[in-house]
Amino acid sequence: MRRHYALGLCTRCYQRHPGRPFVTAANLTARLDDPPSWLGEFTAHAAAIYTPAATVALITGLGRLLADGSSRHPQALLERSRQQHRGQAPGTLARALEEFFTARGLALPSSQASQLAAQRRQRCIDAVPGPLRPAVAAFAHACLQARERARRAGTRPRADNTIERRLAITRDMAIFLTARGSNDWATTSVHDIETFLATRPAIRRSCLTALRHFFTWARASKLVLTDPTRGLTAREPRGYHGPTAPLGLQKQLFRRWAATSDSSVHPHEALTGLLTLIHGASTEELRALAITDIDPANRTARLGRRPQPTPLDPATWAAVERCLACHGQLRTANPHLLVTRKTRTTRAAASEDYPRRLLRAAGVTPRLLRCTRLAELTTSTDPKLVSAAFGIHPQAATHYLADHIDEGLLP
Repeated sequence: MRRHYALGLCTRCYQRHPGRPFVTAANLTARLDDPPSWLGEFTAHAAAIYTPAATVALITGLGRLLADGSSRHPQALLERSRQQHRGQAPGTLARALEEFFTARGLALPSSQASQLAAQRRQRCIDAVPGPLRPAVAAFAHACLQARERARRAGTRPRADNTIERRLAITRDMAIFLTARGSNDWATTSVHDIETFLATRPAIRRSCLTALRHFFTWARASKLVLTDPTRGLTAREPRGYHGPTAPLGLQKQLFRRWAATSDSSVHPHEALTGLLTLIHGASTEELRALAITDIDPANRTARLGRRPQPTPLDPATWAAVERCLACHGQLRTANPHLLVTRKTRTTRAAASEDYPRRLLRAAGVTPRLLRCTRLAELTTSTDPKLVSAAFGIHPQAATHYLADHIDEGLLP
């Protein structure tokens, strides 16, 4: 036993001392027979992101992995750190090790997103009634095989959310058939499909597309004799017919986000709102916006696949400066401008739902503001110029073109 002086500090000050993680790492190095060469570098990496207490907890957990007698290879350590966390998401130690090892080429990145997608697909299949479940499971396997073939061929493979939506619609159709007393896909008739689509008029087109995909596969697999979706249509008016934000609401939102003195509005909300309202940015462009895409000298930002940098107005640039200041206060190595609490310790982009959650306080969505901006620009200018400026297909711009009468030009 010996007295621990804690550098002459009290307990609370010693817990927050920046040199405490390095002392813990030095003690761990002295205890290990063959300490890894990257231990000190990992300590500096974690100390630059986490608090001293959290960094000490990470080094302590890493010490248990290094002393359990198993392999000390970075890939093996990464796998064991994931197994320690029983939840669906990896633990803090697993995320820190993955970020450190993958950035230096010591280990391969995890397939956490694919594992979560597989779990969601399995839950969807398990919800299908028993007699109809094997066909849905085989259909999910066929979708995955088709995606692998598309990847090898270099074409556009279906995303996980596309496969999950089609499985969910097929699951709902199976539950609907079971409620009507049918326990076989071969007995499904056109009347059953029409009745099911009538219960979902708002998403009739997407439901019919998913069911047509399933029954086309089922007929090719000899599960049904005829395709009940053949001949059915889901006609919708051509062009954009969704809602747009009126001019009064646009002015109100601009005043809300342009007021830099309003501390109740988060900088991320102001930037997201102004980029979608004025510059028509999509959620993918917002999530992928990195600090290196911003040019302070010219006050421009490179958004997505747009051919030219987008000039920013004074209000949007002020929101960008607030976000840069907020990014600097987080002490994070994440290169993206929009950094959340979960992505602060990684280099990943924010979730797809994050921009929608930001604008929920204002009562709007990014899709509404982007569609409003595209509809205004397409109607008032040339759709070809809009498609060239936004980096989209010309048909996508003409989708927003509609009949318009300017009241100010009438006699």
